[in-house]
Amino acid sequence: MRILVGQGSCGLAAGAGKISDYLNAQIKGQGLDASVEITGCIGTCYLEPIVDVIDNEGNKTTYVKVDEAIAQKIVESHIKNSVPVADAVILKEDVIAQGKQVKIALKNCGIIDPESIDEYMEAGGYEAARRCFTELSRKDVIDEIKKSGLRGRGGAGFPTWFKWNAALASNATPKYFVCNADEGDPGAFMDRAVIEGDPHGLIEGMMIGAYAIGAEEGIVYVRAEYPLAIIRLTNAIKQAMERGILGDNIFGIEGAKFNMRIKAGAGAFVCGEETALIASLEGERGMPRLKPPFPAQKGYWDKPTNINNVETLANVPWIMRNGGEKFAAMGTEKSPGTKVFALTGKIEKGGLVEVPMGMPISEIIYDIGGGIRDGKQFKAVQLGGPSGGCIPMSIIDTTVDYESIAQTGAIVGSGGMVVMDETTCMVDMARFFLDFTRKESCGKCIHCRIGTKRMLEILNRICEGEGKDGDIELLEDLGEKIKDGSLCGLGQTAPNPVLSTIRYFRNEYEDHIYNKKCTAAQCKSLITFNILEDKCIGCGLCKRNCPVDAIEGSVKKLHVIDHDLCIKCGKCIESCKFDAVIKA
Repeated sequence: MRILVGQGSCGLAAGAGKISDYLNAQIKGQGLDASVEITGCIGTCYLEPIVDVIDNEGNKTTYVKVDEAIAQKIVESHIKNSVPVADAVILKEDVIAQGKQVKIALKNCGIIDPESIDEYMEAGGYEAARRCFTELSRKDVIDEIKKSGLRGRGGAGFPTWFKWNAALASNATPKYFVCNADEGDPGAFMDRAVIEGDPHGLIEGMMIGAYAIGAEEGIVYVRAEYPLAIIRLTNAIKQAMERGILGDNIFGIEGAKFNMRIKAGAGAFVCGEETALIASLEGERGMPRLKPPFPAQKGYWDKPTNINNVETLANVPWIMRNGGEKFAAMGTEKSPGTKVFALTGKIEKGGLVEVPMGMPISEIIYDIGGGIRDGKQFKAVQLGGPSGGCIPMSIIDTTVDYESIAQTGAIVGSGGMVVMDETTCMVDMARFFLDFTRKESCGKCIHCRIGTKRMLEILNRICEGEGKDGDIELLEDLGEKIKDGSLCGLGQTAPNPVLSTIRYFRNEYEDHIYNKKCTAAQCKSLITFNILEDKCIGCGLCKRNCPVDAIEGSVKKLHVIDHDLCIKCGKCIESCKFDAVIKA
């Protein structure tokens, strides 16, 4: 009997390491015929820690939210007596939600041991790379990727085959193949999960891409804040070297060579732009360079260089094993295949989901994500990371493909999907994301460096109740100029949260400016706390919990808030058991 314990970063944070240790101790101490193994994140982060028990016939039982008490029941009932613990098994609705997904990039995550090359190879791993090196020409590989229609999964969705073909056409040597695993938005969770759960899949994807362009060295640029990903990828590279899959004369082919190394990045968001990443690799500040020349002609150390992100490369082995046409048959004509999204925010069931391109956003949020937390109403979803745009309820049935999402003012990006409910102030939300991109600006472009600062100053004024007539138009004007005048993707997309919220939630900006009111009652400067006469019973809880003694009233009498003293901390709302305190 096999016991798999999900030990990605999300599982470990939820206590999976302790559960694994407990199960190991019980099995060894009682001499039971079972083995405890690790696996990566399957994507259902809201159910962690997750334990799969696989019997000798191959039947799998999945246990969720496993604590030590449940682990003990699993040992005593399931492992000892083959009787599953019914009240700890994954719910049918969660199984159905998983069934709506199609796993390609995440195909091995949560299934195999990420620290075992044998398990990866038993699942068909490295066969696609072997076939490329032994049977196919470089052009054959690129043609297969072209058939698939695979587009870059980290930014604007540029055709993968085109980038590879441009690097192959460059005559200069040596050539380099780089994986960008340092994107700094919610979608970066996907990068980390793939590396932690299937590091050999990334290696194989890089091998195939490197063979296609004629590169003999690969570099994975991964943020240093992902220590587990670095550990598992380092281990996988070592194992592949020992098996003759990496290094010299790979697959026993005389002269075939590919080496890989890891570069730990500092986590700069701007290094998601390929020329800034290259500058960082060379030991310089991560700042974009003018293009052309493009990296395919003059990249790392001025040599031909190809850069793809983790998800893009995780699709490559599957495509080469199953054929480009099968991949192209999924999704839409212009956006084939699948896309991984990191569901977060005010969502009931957060985590990683992989769905066919073309699925409506509403289906992802409600059928897979379980809808909005705490019974609240959906308001918007911010798509594409910190520089993505917001999609409101009125167009929630927009399909997830590059063209449809772009028409809304958002971007697919690397797959961040931040869900917002009725309590979200869209002006404050735009301010939050713009503050992030302003701080992450490398400062090279005046439009980005100064423009985002000026936009943030205006948003701060508006949220503090000091907005004035013309501010909305000024934000729009500045946003368009920043998009047009910035050198790289960071500046070109930084205004998106502001421009999209003005487009769909202009009324909230107008309320802030002209009515001095925050529609969602979130901006402190624009809200007041009051006690309802028909609900207050004079219990005194709000008065006792007020840190500044801003509430007056005697027992069993109506209490009143002194607005001059009130610091708007919300302690009165939290302490009231009768919903007598409101903010507006």
